[in-house]
Amino acid sequence: MTRAELINRIAEAHPDLNRATIQDVVLTIFDKIAASLSDGHRVELRGFGSFSVRTRQSRVGRNPTTGESVFVPTKAVPHFRPSKEIHERLNPHL
Repeated sequence: MTRAELINRIAEAHPDLNRATIQDVVLTIFDKIAASLSDGHRVELRGFGSFSVRTRQSRVGRNPTTGESVFVPTKAVPHFRPSKEIHERLNPHL
């Protein structure tokens, strides 16, 4: 689902709300999550999951085209861990 699809589904479910307001709310939520992660904080949305930042250590990789060794620097990457409820909805047979 894209951001636009999310906004459309919320608008369909709540026709009394202005689409521009829905878009502002969704964009604000995403912006605040991204800002918290960039500040090094963990974001937990109860019943949905948690976002955190993990660090990948520097390493020597290979260019797949030439086979040449390439230095890959340390970098921060986002990590998502789904809640128990989401996991159970995705795997009802477990």
